[in-house]
Amino acid sequence: MMKTMRKTLGIVLAAVLCIACFAGCKKSEGSGGQTLIIGGSGPLTGDNASYGISVKQGAQLAVDEINEAGGVNGIKLQLEFEDDGADPSSAVSAYATLYDEGMKVSLGAVTSAACVAVTEEVKKDGMLMLTPSASQKECTQYDNCFRVCFMDPDQGTYAAQFIADNNVGSKIAVLYDKSNDYSSGIRDNFIAKAQELNLNIVSEQAFTDQSKTDFSVQLQAIKSSGADLLFMPFYYQEAALVITQAASAGMDITYFGVDGMDGIIGQMGEANAELTEGIILLTPFVAASSDENIVAFVEAYEKEYSATPDQFAADAYDAIYTIKAAMEQAGIEDVEDAELNEKLVAAMTEIEVDGVTGKMTWSADGEPTKTAQAVVIKDGVYVEY
Repeated sequence: MMKTMRKTLGIVLAAVLCIACFAGCKKSEGSGGQTLIIGGSGPLTGDNASYGISVKQGAQLAVDEINEAGGVNGIKLQLEFEDDGADPSSAVSAYATLYDEGMKVSLGAVTSAACVAVTEEVKKDGMLMLTPSASQKECTQYDNCFRVCFMDPDQGTYAAQFIADNNVGSKIAVLYDKSNDYSSGIRDNFIAKAQELNLNIVSEQAFTDQSKTDFSVQLQAIKSSGADLLFMPFYYQEAALVITQAASAGMDITYFGVDGMDGIIGQMGEANAELTEGIILLTPFVAASSDENIVAFVEAYEKEYSATPDQFAADAYDAIYTIKAAMEQAGIEDVEDAELNEKLVAAMTEIEVDGVTGKMTWSADGEPTKTAQAVVIKDGVYVEY
């Protein structure tokens, strides 16, 4: 019996020593054996799934590229992404799950309402949040919250200025979703800037979430106004319905959208492809660009996912490279650094990133400084205007 006990005790002691030895070896590896977990959430199912899937894929492509190049100061990156269905409460639950899994930097959430809810959580934790695509103003309401995309209202300002600079419409109609903060915010700034620039607004129409399938009344008013350009600050799903119904009503008008209209080509499908010809939209990313950085990104994305990247994928790709730049600027060499959050947040206002969505810097209010672009659809593809 004593022999057996001594033998058992010896095995246990050997196991303990072995574990201690391995633990010591891991510790001695320093930053070279560490991983920084970047977490985010978005709709991977449901009506808005295309946005979430694009963000997840764009971010993962950047993570893979950075890791293949050796990581950041020897630290590897790891992306963890949850499906939140574009729902704020689900996004908060997703954040909690990611936090428990060791998330060190947050991509927030893909959609605005969900991201606003997540900002309350990152505020408590002091964690750097860099949302690729949530554009509502409140998504950057706290000092540790930043974004890659344009803020909603700014798109209205840029759109009005673009129309004025390029003479794309002499009689302008506006159609917007007054039940949606994204759409209303862009509309407000568009109208304010249009008035400043003396643009000719001949009709303004609105719809709500309860009436976004039948636009016959609004379109008849717009047609009667003689408008030659229709500004539509809302998402591609509703835009597709507006365009097909306008065609049925015999309307001949130029459509002008913002970033939410990205996806209209796929939504319209081959059967209605001719109706997308000539649509103009603001976007920070043009897949058909000849810029060598964009060409390389598009080729890598198409090879990995057999799809052309949209602006949401591009924003997410840039978000990961921005985190990399912030880590380098802050000199992060240990993911357990007690001042990790403070260092990364401070670094955000000190870096410049030459991304596929433009050259960017960030101010303390979390907003990016970069130039808006416009594309026009020709023969089923986006072309720089």
